[in-house]
Amino acid sequence: MDFELSADQEALRDGIAELLAGRFGIERVRACENLPGAVDRERWRELGEAGVFALRLPEADGGLDLGLVDAAVVFEELGAALVPGPLVWSEVCAGVVGGAADGSTVVGGVSAQVGDRVVIEHLGGIDALARVGSERVARLEPGDVTAEPLARPLDPLTPVSLVEALPEGDPLALAPARARRDGAVLCAAYLVGMARAMAASGVVYALEREQFDRPIGSFQSIKHLLADAAVRVEMARASVHAAALHVDDPELGDVRRAVAGSKHLAGEAAIANARTALQVHGGMGFTWEVDVHLYLKRAWVLDTVFGSADEHADAVAACLSSFPLA
Repeated sequence: MDFELSADQEALRDGIAELLAGRFGIERVRACENLPGAVDRERWRELGEAGVFALRLPEADGGLDLGLVDAAVVFEELGAALVPGPLVWSEVCAGVVGGAADGSTVVGGVSAQVGDRVVIEHLGGIDALARVGSERVARLEPGDVTAEPLARPLDPLTPVSLVEALPEGDPLALAPARARRDGAVLCAAYLVGMARAMAASGVVYALEREQFDRPIGSFQSIKHLLADAAVRVEMARASVHAAALHVDDPELGDVRRAVAGSKHLAGEAAIANARTALQVHGGMGFTWEVDVHLYLKRAWVLDTVFGSADEHADAVAACLSSFPLA
């Protein structure tokens, strides 16, 4: 399997990276904390106009008719820039929720459950809510949901609300298994972008910070930390691209194992690399002004959605246990 990007994929990657650098600098990202649901609707529409949410839609429907691998390339860049909002839900629901593809409608979703209550992210900034059940995906109106917002969410850029009960909603033409599968791959791609950004952040600081009249990056212990971070990025990226390829072409092999493995590896890489960056930054890494904590908190949050790390590890184990022995 060839994991090198094609020329078109490289152009897609560079184009979205350039857009995000100009429109989603870290100060703009931080400012989203003060917006309803932490969603910058002006920038969201720009993402829609750039085709971020319509990558996999047919050209006849205004999309680019690309595959999940291409979408993973884009979502890696979104993760590197730490763009806030329910990006994955809007991409997954594009084509079945009006306005999701062009960014005029922000689609959120039910992510996880805490005890008897469900967790909804970005509730104050969405126009539609997707609820993935065992047999169907339903659309709910956010105004019909009675929710209790958390005063201090783990990630300041991911506001969270707890809901005790949800209405049934109207069915969407989207299979639950597909929503969970594609959501897991795109979320994993976003996590890879975060892992990559944290590895790069550690390298930059290690070359700037000096101790004993030498950059700390010249110390072997720091080199080992950063080398491990770089390896984690490449392993997670290869796993995500392999999972996306399996989704695009199921004849390649076990799609379930590939998807579960990619989400598990990507979550581990993002968390471990954020911790590495924090360690390399030393005392500075714990301050609010340094961006590392934003990546670490987002990684913790994303590691629980579209299947937790434990759930995906169990899925991989189940697939391996059923694999015939030689």
